Amino acid sequence: MRGVLKWVQKIEFPHIKDDQVSVHSLCYHPEGKQLVVAAGERVLIYDPDGTLLNTLKAHKDVVNCVAYARDGKKFASGAVDKTVIVWTPQLEGLLKYSHNDSVQCMAFNPVSHQLASCSHSDFAFWSADQKAVQKYKISTRVNSCSWTNDGQYLILGLANGSISIRSKVGEEKGRFDRPGGSSSNVFSLQCCPMTSTDVIGVADWGQTLSFHTLSGQMIGKERALGFDPLCLTYFPNGEYCIVSGCSDSLHLFTKEGIRLGILGEGFKSWIWSVAIHPNGQSYTIGCQNGTVACFNIVSSTVHALYRERYAFRENMCDVIIQHLISGQKVRIKCRDLVQKIAIYRNRLAVQLPERVVLYELSSGEEQPMHYKVKEKIQKKFDCSLLVVCARHIVLCQEKRLQCLDFNGILQRDWIMDSFIRYIKVSGGPAGREGLLVGLKSGQVFRIFLDNSLPLMITSVVSAVRCLDINANRTKIAVVDDTGRLVVRDIVSDTLLYQDTGVNSVTWNTHLDSMLCYTHTIGGLSIRVGSLPPRGPQNMLGVVVGLCGATAFCLRGNVMHNIPLALGATMWQFVEAGLFE
Repeated sequence: MRGVLKWVQKIEFPHIKDDQVSVHSLCYHPEGKQLVVAAGERVLIYDPDGTLLNTLKAHKDVVNCVAYARDGKKFASGAVDKTVIVWTPQLEGLLKYSHNDSVQCMAFNPVSHQLASCSHSDFAFWSADQKAVQKYKISTRVNSCSWTNDGQYLILGLANGSISIRSKVGEEKGRFDRPGGSSSNVFSLQCCPMTSTDVIGVADWGQTLSFHTLSGQMIGKERALGFDPLCLTYFPNGEYCIVSGCSDSLHLFTKEGIRLGILGEGFKSWIWSVAIHPNGQSYTIGCQNGTVACFNIVSSTVHALYRERYAFRENMCDVIIQHLISGQKVRIKCRDLVQKIAIYRNRLAVQLPERVVLYELSSGEEQPMHYKVKEKIQKKFDCSLLVVCARHIVLCQEKRLQCLDFNGILQRDWIMDSFIRYIKVSGGPAGREGLLVGLKSGQVFRIFLDNSLPLMITSVVSAVRCLDINANRTKIAVVDDTGRLVVRDIVSDTLLYQDTGVNSVTWNTHLDSMLCYTHTIGGLSIRVGSLPPRGPQNMLGVVVGLCGATAFCLRGNVMHNIPLALGATMWQFVEAGLFE
């Protein structure tokens, strides 16, 4: 998962020096229609595409916080001038009230839409059906606040390292402390949006991230951050959270606190605030130097297919193995970032940041799938492609292929003349399997694990996009980056046929003369033997496998079973007299 820049703006006001304009807070309208930004003494309203719609100048000092009600009918801003202003989406002021000190944070109740605002010495509740603002004294500064999902309790993060649980009338119902007291200043907290349970994510200046129940019990173990956090934000589905602060990068974690890596870096400034779009597909950051930047979230598909078994990554840390014919699924919880997956026969390899875990299918063909750990290779590998065989794993990095046994010992390596684009295990005896390797140069090689000499099979005019070999290993189909499909007989080294506008191809695992391929404009073509294909069958996605009369097609991140319409193909055989 990574961020791709969508738009960026450096906020500058003519009468203020650049280094005085900081973006301390930002939030989205619940439907994503507006982005509200606290920049210096002003509240800026942006369109989601980065167009500045309006500037609100009602505050007389730096604006520390902004928040939008879940019903989308109002938002609020709080500032160092001790005031809170409630606004309509049409940017009209509804109400203004004061605190005794600088306003630090605020949050709307997700159920009643009651506003809670907090300062150095007090916190207050306001709701549209009550004229008076209810204020309550507190002995230490409130840095952060968040309501529970049912709206019954307000969670306060305090500068003395405590977390205070308050009722809707301000009564303290519970309190627990972070180790370190004031040196563990709780600067940011949020309740996980998942409604099944109330879990509080806490980021404190002991440079740790921790998760707690309402009673204060820690869930899992605390995680070292390595910097002072300023903001903790959950994704709308609650599966992940982002932590930012006194560093120039965004750190991505699962809801259990498993570190997934850096979502974005190199911002050259502290990141005060992160707002995730309600659809969960983009986020916006606000920086100390006045930068506001919006990023689209891109998540790569990590998956592998062998015949009718499909393995894919879910929630970044789990592996799901699905039997595409029976629909049976089994989940493996890896509790770490799954970087790559490979599957072959009864073997499954999962690459994690510091190791490769090898699993073995221990159940029979007709029994429920059950995978057990066979080996663990406690090494960190840098590779772009990974395949697994009966007794080895093969790693690819640029032009180099490395074959390692299940103890992580290098057995053999090959250096190709061009970058490797595609690898497929073509089968063979255990320990002597063959690999098909497609290069950026367009060359296709066959490599055997017990032989140091690669054998060139064929070449195409452009970089290899994908390839496959038929069941009896006599024919090969290759698709290049120009969309050209080439099918050759390996034994006689002759061209059988070709097509254009193709993005994927696969042979039938049950019938060695049948293949199907998908077109870049949509549709799936079936070809058997030397007979020409009929009109493409309607289908969206790319074909990645073919077993009998069922094609496996990938649409986005989801695999679909597509029954093939073979009636027209059968009549081709009848018309050609190819029947007994």
